[in-house]
Amino acid sequence: MRITAVSQVRCSRIPSILAGILAMGLSLLPVASHAQDISVAAASSLRFAMPELIQRFESQQGVEVRTTYGASGNFQRQIEQGAPFEVFLSADEERARALEDKGLTEGEGRTYALGRLVWLQRAGQPLPPADTPLEAVHQAVERYEADGTKARIALANPLHAPYGVAAQQALEHAGLWQRSRPLQVVGENVAQAVQFSLSAEAAGGLVAYSLVVASPEQDKQGYRLIPSDWHSPLVQRMVLLQGASEDAHAFYEFMSSPEAAELLSRYGFSTPNPPEE
Repeated sequence: MRITAVSQVRCSRIPSILAGILAMGLSLLPVASHAQDISVAAASSLRFAMPELIQRFESQQGVEVRTTYGASGNFQRQIEQGAPFEVFLSADEERARALEDKGLTEGEGRTYALGRLVWLQRAGQPLPPADTPLEAVHQAVERYEADGTKARIALANPLHAPYGVAAQQALEHAGLWQRSRPLQVVGENVAQAVQFSLSAEAAGGLVAYSLVVASPEQDKQGYRLIPSDWHSPLVQRMVLLQGASEDAHAFYEFMSSPEAAELLSRYGFSTPNPPEE
């Protein structure tokens, strides 16, 4: 009888124990409203602008944005191979439209910014004249051809970086592309090209204005804007990718807003006027 009584007591406690375990399990489940961060692939030209844009969006929406920076061509390839990004902020139209054409986006993309190319060099060197902004390249080429001195010319890789394509076009416009080939040092993306441009062995480089105008090391550099008709327009386009969350849709809309346009203008970009619908 004693054993039976103990068994009955233990059995009577099982429902309450199970209820407690179940309650503990439920308390550990994630809140459904924002289960994941927004995953954004952003062109390297946005590296300085994005933190302020993200901070403004996060303060309004209460959701975090996780950003990866790189060359737009590399991102295009990664997305085609299934990389789990929700928003792609390309540095040109071609890469974004290629994803649209393959049915990997949600609707058509939008132009969010227009970029500029600059010649960048270390501080303390004479800046080239505004009407011949690639004079330093010309001088570097002449020295190399005269005595073999190699003052490097930095640029992003034209194979997958839109600012690298613009750099090549600008050098071609000035008749310096082939002559400068032995001096060229190529960055994986335009942010890396900035680092190469300011190195001791470089004469300078062709990089994104947005990475120069807002640089924390402005006292260590000088620059000249490259005329916009020396290269194809740097029309920066964004797309929402298939399966994007509601929060990603909200970030996409924010990037088209007057507020985002005003912030982008602080970092050397201009924006479409009027904004695309």
